[in-house]
Amino acid sequence: MKLPLTGIVPPMITPLRARDELDVAGLERLIEHILAGGVNGLFILGTTGEGPSLSYRLRRELIERVCRQVNQRVPVLVGITDTAFVESVNVAHCATDAGANAVVLAPPYYLPEAQPELSEYLDHLVPELPLPLFIYNMPALTKVHFELETIRRALDNPRIIGFKDSSGDLNYFEQAVELIQQRPDWSVLIGPEEKLLASLQLGGSGGVSGGANLFPKLYVKVIEAHRAGDLDRAQTLQNQIQRISDSFYHIGKYSSSIIKGIKCALACQGICDDFMAEPFHRFRTEERDLVQARLKEIEAELSQLNL
Repeated sequence: MKLPLTGIVPPMITPLRARDELDVAGLERLIEHILAGGVNGLFILGTTGEGPSLSYRLRRELIERVCRQVNQRVPVLVGITDTAFVESVNVAHCATDAGANAVVLAPPYYLPEAQPELSEYLDHLVPELPLPLFIYNMPALTKVHFELETIRRALDNPRIIGFKDSSGDLNYFEQAVELIQQRPDWSVLIGPEEKLLASLQLGGSGGVSGGANLFPKLYVKVIEAHRAGDLDRAQTLQNQIQRISDSFYHIGKYSSSIIKGIKCALACQGICDDFMAEPFHRFRTEERDLVQARLKEIEAELSQLNL
């Protein structure tokens, strides 16, 4: 894997048919759909992939199927976040055996750690991992923030190669970008796609954008327009990303609507099933009809942009 990893690395949803069953045909279609958009990597078993809600058996099956189908066309990053140290290591070994390129870790999410404990956790875990590590800042779900001093300490470990920030705090993101200049092989990727262009303008490496499950080429083109210095084009495309967020991620009042919206739209596109890992359920008929109508609008708008 060429370092630093830059560009768009979609956090792939996990297509399911039932509580502990993959939608295998849908998974195969989804992988090819995403890769056809020209993305720079694939991240599985993250938040959008409902990773912590899946059985270890199903996680292993997903890792093996994804790595086999991708076949090194792009780097595959595997989420290993867990409350149990040993299980994170076990999933990392499965990822290695399957041919993945790196693993991704957020802080253990049940008992919150102090920063010295989090640093020590990384010191103990990284030597046990057979693959390089991206650290993942997701304080809304883990209750723990990777403070800048903890990131600074992580820079001293050559086995840690990047950072994904889903805090949504651009001031924090900018400080992290400045801090990481001492490690030119490090990636600094942003999670919230609504801030993708802003993060690039601050020196970020790219995005782990959920909407790239649906329209991967759009997100790739934002990166390309930014790199080319075409600010008007980049902003036009970023506005379209905001439209996707407004259209699909805020249906209903629950935070699960983000993943539900992406899965439902993919089902409406005929790509994969939209079954959700429990305790969540797919959108009902009323919400699904709304997604279908908005999807047609978005597709028409993207067609006008030659996407």
